[in-house]
Amino acid sequence: MDGVHDMGGMHGFGPIVRDELSYHDEWEARVHGISNAMAVNGGGRFSLESLDPAVYLGSSYYKRWLLARINTLMQSGVITQEEFDASVAKYATNQKADLPADDPEAYAKALSAGEARSAVDSVDAAEPRFDVGDQVVARTIHPDGHTRLPRYVRGRRGTVILRYRPQGFQDDEPIDGFDGPQPMYAVRFDGVELWGDQAETNSSVVLDMWESYLEEEVATDGE
Repeated sequence: MDGVHDMGGMHGFGPIVRDELSYHDEWEARVHGISNAMAVNGGGRFSLESLDPAVYLGSSYYKRWLLARINTLMQSGVITQEEFDASVAKYATNQKADLPADDPEAYAKALSAGEARSAVDSVDAAEPRFDVGDQVVARTIHPDGHTRLPRYVRGRRGTVILRYRPQGFQDDEPIDGFDGPQPMYAVRFDGVELWGDQAETNSSVVLDMWESYLEEEVATDGE
């Protein structure tokens, strides 16, 4: 998405402040665990991008995750607004009330459902176009909806360093008909290729990229 939600794909926010703490409070670790356990195919990033820009910019990292997962559950019909409001009221009045995770049978059922959704990615897909060592170029596209292709890498040259099994495509819009499971690669981009003179010495970025994000690098005269 070419909007405020793609902060990682834009320039002008200054240097990244490195924080030694992974979590600043216990609830952040819980939100991370909830997000991993949900395993909603394609719902996470899209839900983040659906947050109001003012809410997105005014929320901490894990608060965004929490709001996005709540939206995902409601949009997919897992919970209703009324059920959510009732749960908030329940724990607001009794913070020691039992949690859903305290029910082993319900937990096992949810885990089984998540594994069934993940199995969709294992279906047959087209033969991979690229192999380890191939030189590729990230496509320059500007989709209206959700995409996992950052703006800063579009049009840049990289090298395939790993090939994964086919995985389900998670963009809103198919690219050239690619809308199902497809080969996925780890692609290394040199820092100078991405950032020019502003790149740190010997820096590089590795991105996991679906095949439809990539084109073959076309050699020019003299190369």
